[in-house]
Amino acid sequence: MGPSRVTYDGLSPRDLAARIRAPSCLVVPRVTSTLDLVHQLAAEGAPDGTVVLADEQVAGRGREGRRWHSQRGAGILLGYLHRPAQEPIAGVLALRVGLAVGQALGALGLEPRLKWPNDVVMGDQKVGGILCEARTAPGGTTWVGLGIGLNVHGPLAPEVASRAATLDQRDPKVTRLAVLEELIPRLHQMRGGAALTAAEQAAYRRYDWLAGRDVVSPVAGRVVGVDVDGALLVESQGRPRRVLAGTVVVAM
Repeated sequence: MGPSRVTYDGLSPRDLAARIRAPSCLVVPRVTSTLDLVHQLAAEGAPDGTVVLADEQVAGRGREGRRWHSQRGAGILLGYLHRPAQEPIAGVLALRVGLAVGQALGALGLEPRLKWPNDVVMGDQKVGGILCEARTAPGGTTWVGLGIGLNVHGPLAPEVASRAATLDQRDPKVTRLAVLEELIPRLHQMRGGAALTAAEQAAYRRYDWLAGRDVVSPVAGRVVGVDVDGALLVESQGRPRRVLAGTVVVAM
């Protein structure tokens, strides 16, 4: 099947772009990482909001070099080109993308939560992840590749099945197209400010899976929320501590 014949759940790239309201949509059956293609297209001048979708990803990237596991055709493997008016703070942008995902899934009747900094969870199991990668061209133009992976259908890879879940376990009728129709327009609407607004912080509190939980790493204490710059706030020894990076380990 040649590139022009590739479809995504029965839709051609042109029809898919129209349905999800993307200015451009590239669909590939198999890719190392959708983010690799996003950066390539960005360097070639692709417009803000360009979408890359794959059925299979053989070297998908997660945070801190982890690999994103996915079965062919089972999940959403999305790369999205974001050209912000000003270079964003990475933590702020990751939370904004998380809000877009949470609101999109919520519009479908699902009840997602967000685990700082980039996990989408239902109950105590992960259903998705987010990765933001900024690049600057020699001329100074900056763009960000947004990588979003969502487990829509099973089966899950054996190595993650015990700690992950799929969206169709909560709603058997959910489809990849339905999620994309809700998600892509919300990504288009993301604002570009360097700090979270009061409204964004309030919205994040509604999805915050960690708030009120005791954690042992990277700082021991109780999570109380997120700061305007996307930092995790942990009450530790009577005072708030700001966590900018690291893997959060919840106390057992």
